[in-house]
Amino acid sequence: MNSDKSYFALIGAAGYIAPRHMKAIRDTGNELVAALDPMDSVGIIDSYFPNADFFIEPERFDRHLDKLKRKGDRKVDYVSICSPNYLHDAHIRMALRNDAHAICEKPLVLNPWNLEGLQDIEKETGKKIYNILQLRHHSSIIELKKKIDSLPKDKIHDIDLTYITSRGKWYHYSWKGDVSKSGGVVTNIGIHFFDMLGWIFGDVISNSLHLLKEDKASGLLQLKNANVRWYLSIDKNDLPLEAEQNQISTYRSIRVDGDEFEFSGGFTDLHTMSYQNILDGIGFGIEEAKNSIEIAHLIRNQEIVPNPTDAHPFLNK
Repeated sequence: MNSDKSYFALIGAAGYIAPRHMKAIRDTGNELVAALDPMDSVGIIDSYFPNADFFIEPERFDRHLDKLKRKGDRKVDYVSICSPNYLHDAHIRMALRNDAHAICEKPLVLNPWNLEGLQDIEKETGKKIYNILQLRHHSSIIELKKKIDSLPKDKIHDIDLTYITSRGKWYHYSWKGDVSKSGGVVTNIGIHFFDMLGWIFGDVISNSLHLLKEDKASGLLQLKNANVRWYLSIDKNDLPLEAEQNQISTYRSIRVDGDEFEFSGGFTDLHTMSYQNILDGIGFGIEEAKNSIEIAHLIRNQEIVPNPTDAHPFLNK
């Protein structure tokens, strides 16, 4: 826990993930002083920081941060970014221009070549850009990495990744349903897992794309130490029978060399752990975020392989 309080601003206060950031700011002993969202359905702020200033126009929010900086009173040290994916780049730049570090949800950017520009701004301003890679703090995933790291370095593991999280019609009308704004299902729901797998099994070698639709995607990802058959979907019709019978809307499975890897729990405080690491100066930056951004971009921009022989079992169904 920090002895000195840091001041935070937050962009995207009405979003799904914003309360986790508010909780992390509070639980690490710091204060949210300003928030921005074009939607004003942000009553959740009252549960954490009722005295925070709130803005619906980015121009006035930007001006407010500048005024706090010039006054020196409650100057913002960090800007937390929970906005739509395609705006992350611009909002990161806003944070650093106001002499604050940026803490951004995944992905930092949609296209890997934009990372170079952000690195330049880090150098110019002396401020850091941090990415929330919360699965790297999950205790079961840390144990899996330790296990893999202890095995021969030339061993190639066989992985089956299946992630189905059903979404309603609203999804397709929102920014998440627009590939140009979200990156599609590969980025929206897959980049968390691509980051985790890349962290454990190494850099990407190649990827074969077997399916790419607005609500599902599948392929074979070759990493340095693993062949990963992956299947991602937001279609409730893809849920296995046991999930439907138990009225569970999300199915998550990772099989490592034929054995099921269990990590269904333990997600409650991962954002708080991420924030504490950032405050301690050991957060994940641009270099750590790069691999998963490159993987997602590769998948979005390649041809589909017809009739693959190495398809994920769910695709065969």
